[in-house]
This record gives sequence, structure tokens and C-alpha cells, in this order.
Amino acid sequence: MVNQLQLGELSIHVEQKNIKNIHLSVYPPDGRVKVSAPLSMSLDTIRVFLISKRGWIAKQQQKFQAQERETPRDFIERESHYFKGLRYLLQVVEHQKAAKVELNHQTICLYVRPNTSLEKREVIISEWYRQQLKAQLPKLIEKYEKLMGVKVNEFGIKKMKTKWGTCNINAGRIWLNLELMKKPEHCLEYVVVHEMVHLLERHHNARFIAYMDKFLPQWRSHKQELNQFILNHADWNYRN
Repeated sequence: MVNQLQLGELSIHVEQKNIKNIHLSVYPPDGRVKVSAPLSMSLDTIRVFLISKRGWIAKQQQKFQAQERETPRDFIERESHYFKGLRYLLQVVEHQKAAKVELNHQTICLYVRPNTSLEKREVIISEWYRQQLKAQLPKLIEKYEKLMGVKVNEFGIKKMKTKWGTCNINAGRIWLNLELMKKPEHCLEYVVVHEMVHLLERHHNARFIAYMDKFLPQWRSHKQELNQFILNHADWNYRN
């Protein structure tokens, strides 16, 4: 059950589902507010709860407004790009062969045909990130399959605006955000572990946290780093 509550100028997305407790989240980059509440909770009760949290919501929104963000990329010479948490300068080389991307010591070298559009350059770079992430995931997943005693039947990679990862528990399938290839490797590991733990526990409860502590004791610092890492125009916080 989905509703939209209005508190003055603040519009709040309300989703009621089969959970025990109410959860409030504020998402960057623009401070979007979402609340998940039990099915049995009335909208009036939810409204009272949100009114009591107005100060906290405003504080979170102010924090996101002040946070540094990476501007949209133009895929031009000497533009900054990130790979595994490190900054590289883009080098654009025009040639008459098939497009390709090479990672060098301080540069990401993009080989393209003359007059290749910026849109096409973005597609080429995105596909390179996808292949890099696709190559890295199997060993990471296999490592935690053995530790957790679970099986990931399938994984996928896609651009996501609101999450770093998701898990389809019934299908044994996890999805990872393509943007993770730009973040430090331990941040990717944290998201993989987070999603795989959902194969043991569906909800973000004490049991879930205990599993996270068991399989990745330093997960809290990784989560904090991921949430504070420079945002680009499409990134959102990982708060679930």
C-alpha cells in the first residue's frame, strides 16, 4: 500500500507493508523522504510520527545539500573519472579501429573513431565498467557462498538510482549498481555481503546485523565510507 503524505511543503512517500516497525529514510541528492510502516498503522499515526521527526529530516536534507557532488561527465580529454575509488584522467585517442578502453597508471584511455558522439563515448565507458565489475564479482560471491552456506543462482549489473544493490530472495538473484566499480573495492564487498545476507535473513533486524558482524566485522565503516563518498548526479545513499 503506497500513499503520499504532505507536511507543509514536504512531500513524503509512504509505503505500508508486512513489517513490525516504522522506518524513516532521507535520500540524497535532493533530500527525498520515504517511510516504511506496518500495514496495521494508520496514516494519522504515521503523520504524528513524521511531525516528531521534522527536525531530524531537515538536518539530513541540509547535510545532503552541502555534500560535494561530482558533476555529470562530458567524456572529454583530461576529465576526471574514478575506478575502484581512485581518480584517473580521461585520455581520448581517435583511431579507425573498434572502440576500446585501457586502464593505465594515471589515465583511462578511451579509443574511439573520429566524431564519436559524447553519448556513444558514455556507452563505451559504461560497458567497460560493466565488464570490469562482471569479471570481479564471481570470486567475491564464491568466497561468501562458502562462508555463509548459501547459493547465489544469478547476479546482474545495472544502473540504479536509489540502491547500491538488491536481492531477489526467492530467485537467489542479486543485482549490483554499476556505479560500484567506481568505488573502493571494500565498498563493493560490503554491498555484496549485504545482499547475500538477505538470503539468510529477509529483514534488517537484529539477526541480519548479527550475520553482518559475523561475515564482515568492519561493515559499518565500509557503509559509512560508501555513504560519504563523492556523489555523482545519479548516486543515492545506501540506507537499507
